[in-house]
Amino acid sequence: MRTLPLVLAASLAALGLAGCAGVSRVMLAPARAPLDPAQVQVYSVPPPGSQEIAQLEASSAVGFGTQGQADAAVARLKREAAALGANGVVLIGVGSSGSPVGMSVGVGSFGRHVGGGLGVGIPTTQKKAAGVAIWVPEAAVPAAD
Repeated sequence: MRTLPLVLAASLAALGLAGCAGVSRVMLAPARAPLDPAQVQVYSVPPPGSQEIAQLEASSAVGFGTQGQADAAVARLKREAAALGANGVVLIGVGSSGSPVGMSVGVGSFGRHVGGGLGVGIPTTQKKAAGVAIWVPEAAVPAAD
């Protein structure tokens, strides 16, 4: 059956296009020198004395709504914040958006030859995280006891 490889290739291409992950940002202040993402801390509220650098949104690759996808979206926030020189991210929230991928292929008949069709529907989810990249001066970070 010659159409099966074509169907599989088209399915993989559709999943690949739908699975694009990314980051968007709105600058609120000038960027600083880039940092190592390992230096970026995640906060639920901004520490006193912190300065906002940018509003960020990040998305994971398409999957089935796992915790790993949420972690990947937050990791993207941290990488983008580090690229802007922020040493912190105030996490505003993590959510999901559905991205159903569907495809159908139909084949007709010619003379005595008759072909069939195939339909594929894969319900998938993409995790999204929103946050604010911040710079926290060392004096604003409470000392560890």
